[in-house]
Amino acid sequence: MIEIWPCSGGDEFAAVIDRRRRHRVLIVPPLLAEMNRMRRLIAGTMRALDVHGIDSCAPDLPGTNESTAPLYAQSLHTWRTAMERAAKHFAASHVLAVRGGALIFPNVLPGWALEPVSGAAILRQMVRARTIAARERGDHEDAAALIELGRSEGLMLAGYDLGPGLVAGLETARPLDEGQRQINQSDLGGAALWLRAEPGDDPAQALRLAQIIADGITA
Repeated sequence: MIEIWPCSGGDEFAAVIDRRRRHRVLIVPPLLAEMNRMRRLIAGTMRALDVHGIDSCAPDLPGTNESTAPLYAQSLHTWRTAMERAAKHFAASHVLAVRGGALIFPNVLPGWALEPVSGAAILRQMVRARTIAARERGDHEDAAALIELGRSEGLMLAGYDLGPGLVAGLETARPLDEGQRQINQSDLGGAALWLRAEPGDDPAQALRLAQIIADGITA
């Protein structure tokens, strides 16, 4: 079900399965374009965790999805703050950070990071997609010049209006790590959904991911 939770900049939405159980997983989503590609995997993982007797929540990041906050005003700091607040609000006992979510998750919680990625890699992928699209239109855009522009004025990438704070933050951000266990795509089997051009689904991967989490919690 969808719940509204009080974030620092205003109310935000979260997908929640909450039966008031002891073990409660906060799922920090991947960032920007990858978030849409992996939404179904996250939802399937939440349903599978429910079968294992584990509650879960997947909050929206401010400025994304149905959020009323402007994306341009967001930074990695505002997203980290939001996820810390979500962890407290939903009384999370564990965390699963997915891809770029490993840049902003509350790393004081025990848990897992699924294929964590640097901010530079996320930014590079999105800039590359923009330069390729420009080339197909017969235009030329220089990747380095785009990033420099993004640092000072912000940048539109894949339909996302990124502010200068977010662009600058992504350039140097590395996954947070306080002993959380890394899950690799090879642990799940199948193809990486974040590499697809359109949102995809793989129920077998969701089941495997939930099993890894359940085994880790009950070990």
